[in-house]
Amino acid sequence: MITLLLIIIYITFIGLGTPDSAIGSAWPAIYPDLGIPVGYSGFVTALISLFTSLASFFSARLINRFGTGVVTAVSTFMTAGALIGFALADSFIWLCVFAVPTGFGAGAIDAALNNYVAVHFKSRHMSFLHCAYGIGVAISPFIFSFALKNGDWRLGYRIVFYVQLFIAAVTLAALPLWKKAAVLQPKEDNFTPRTLSYREMIKMPAVRAGWLAFFATCALEFTCDHWCCTYLVGAEGATADVAARFLTFYYVGMTSGRFLSGLLASKLSNKTIICAGYSAVFIGILLLFLPVPVTVKGIAFIIIGLGNGPTFPNLIFLTPVYFGKEVSQSLISSNMLACNIGILIMPPVFGFLAQGISLSAFPFFAAAMFALMACATAVYFKRAKKLSENSLLG
Repeated sequence: MITLLLIIIYITFIGLGTPDSAIGSAWPAIYPDLGIPVGYSGFVTALISLFTSLASFFSARLINRFGTGVVTAVSTFMTAGALIGFALADSFIWLCVFAVPTGFGAGAIDAALNNYVAVHFKSRHMSFLHCAYGIGVAISPFIFSFALKNGDWRLGYRIVFYVQLFIAAVTLAALPLWKKAAVLQPKEDNFTPRTLSYREMIKMPAVRAGWLAFFATCALEFTCDHWCCTYLVGAEGATADVAARFLTFYYVGMTSGRFLSGLLASKLSNKTIICAGYSAVFIGILLLFLPVPVTVKGIAFIIIGLGNGPTFPNLIFLTPVYFGKEVSQSLISSNMLACNIGILIMPPVFGFLAQGISLSAFPFFAAAMFALMACATAVYFKRAKKLSENSLLG
């Protein structure tokens, strides 16, 4: 029963990943078809990130009130509805309209399932959960490659919609499993969730440090995602196809890092895995500063992805360990908000830097995000450990 529920959670996280790469895969065909400027994609992705952040802000109360299963099922159907909306959209305004439920559904699913796995399963399951997300992100480009070969980006969205609708139907059929799983969980996993307000959380130094760590790791991840190809082409002289290949391997590196984290979770602590990952990120960023061939610069992004990949799932898993299961939903929702703010604002911030200074500023920007990530994580570990030892939330 528990294993079946975990499989369904993994499938849902595959579904969470598929819309995230859909707009980027389809945009080269969308903007000429709708007669809009190429740069308008930034408005659509910004709206998705904004409403993902809003969902994270409100999700703790919704999840504690209605339960993880219900919120997951409703949010998955909401996302499916948004995807068919994209397929039918005939103007830029409609793309913006359907960006809203796309973001809101993703934010609620992310907060709900991350907390559930952190509370009820082991560290390796959290890492494998985010591997499932990586599979979902990788699926959309293949789907849209097929659709665009047939000259129809809307076909790609229809296919992704059917995938998401199937997953939504699975989450609906699985609703009884959540209740049965609650009965089968060990006694220590039976608790009454308590919702913390942001006023309560912001007073806690450990929580503030955690927010900065989550903010920085996602800022680094998505700035690399958004600007890898442009940096390699514009600053390092790579061809577009070679740069795109390295971006693909960046995703592979990140997913591989999370998979390795899952394999090593039974032998190494979460902190050790995070620190090992940070060492890899440091090496990758260092390579970006060195006068090395462009191929090595591309490999640097793979190393950064490999090292940064395990950070998010391991930090999430430590939340109920340090703060207690009763309040973990509130804290994980707030961490998701910090992540989404980083995703929303930092890639555009680098865009302004690149335009005002140079694309060659990327290594300095990446180093700054890494320094913030590493320092905030060190403070987080220190403060959260002390908080856990003193049982301030007990």
